[in-house]
Amino acid sequence: MMQAYFKKIIEELGEDPNREGLRNTPERAAKAMAFLTQGYHQSLEQIVNGALFNSDNDELVLVKNIELYSLCEHHLLPFIGKCHVAYLPNGKILGLSKIARIVDMHARRLQVQENLTKEIAQTMLDVTGAKGVGVIIEAQHLCMMMRGVEKQNSVMSTSVMLGNMRTDPRTRAEFLSLVYKNS
Repeated sequence: MMQAYFKKIIEELGEDPNREGLRNTPERAAKAMAFLTQGYHQSLEQIVNGALFNSDNDELVLVKNIELYSLCEHHLLPFIGKCHVAYLPNGKILGLSKIARIVDMHARRLQVQENLTKEIAQTMLDVTGAKGVGVIIEAQHLCMMMRGVEKQNSVMSTSVMLGNMRTDPRTRAEFLSLVYKNS
């Protein structure tokens, strides 16, 4: 179905969808869009897959520089960046790859960065029962780079702190110092 819409878009642009270079583009574009929005068809249970383990660790766990690709819900253009996720365990730790998968599940939907940051943080808190969670996203938005104001070097930063990461200045400072150490 999506393939037919992409064919119509190509026609509306004034192009011939039967031209050699465009002949299979509607099918490829539909597959690409399905991949870029696969987060709608994933469940948290599938992603976590039981990878929550007992632990007496109560020190900060941080995963930095998780690559992030999403589509702006306003223009359907990509925003690209990195996500830093930290949590203070409360008897449970989450399998390392699951953190990146949670980021991807939320990023692979039509999004705005502000909401994406909050969704990742809340999901981490819900899944781990952590004492605190911090998430920072730094991204470049093609909707701002390719059109509109056309600012090539702008980077948007958003953060969400929950639990102790929000209320304890020392924990918050530790998170921020580790994220920006040697940046």
